Amino acid sequence: MANKAATAVRFRATLYRPSEDSSAGWTFLRLPAEASAQLPSRGQVSVDGSFNGVAFTATLEPDGEGGHWLKVDRKMRIAANAEAGDAIEVEVRPASVEPEPEVPPDLRKAVEADAKAAAAWSGVTPAARRDWVHWINSAKRPETRARRVANACDMLAKGKKRPCCFDRSGMYSKSLSCPVPEPLD
Repeated sequence: MANKAATAVRFRATLYRPSEDSSAGWTFLRLPAEASAQLPSRGQVSVDGSFNGVAFTATLEPDGEGGHWLKVDRKMRIAANAEAGDAIEVEVRPASVEPEPEVPPDLRKAVEADAKAAAAWSGVTPAARRDWVHWINSAKRPETRARRVANACDMLAKGKKRPCCFDRSGMYSKSLSCPVPEPLD
């Protein structure tokens, strides 16, 4: 894996609008299988790279099929002078510093309310915090999410560093997938 971490992965991919949220302003691209295969994990991978020459740091999401996809926000798309349907030149390499995940308000509030959970939370790595966030966000029903938030605090308070039994790739639980692209005109 040390080779994979040091090597830049270069590819060309088409930029798409998600069909379920086409008015939101964000777009995405799916990494070609041969590009995903060069990354160190089938799950989330934080990367530094360039998108049509514009530098970025992001976390590639697993597509549930052994590959990855990249969410491209409006700001990055405009900076790269790109639109849905364009073929984009991309280069990525595993990030030198793991970025902090965006913690959902319900999880943040629950962790802050429990001193032991808060101490444990601050002691785990950003990658572990990302796993907790992903586990919470992957719940399909509100009651499952609420139960997971409570369980996360309990597990953290008891010293657990990561959620158990969580399929980071989505290949087995089918909990992760790439957005469905809106048809190109």
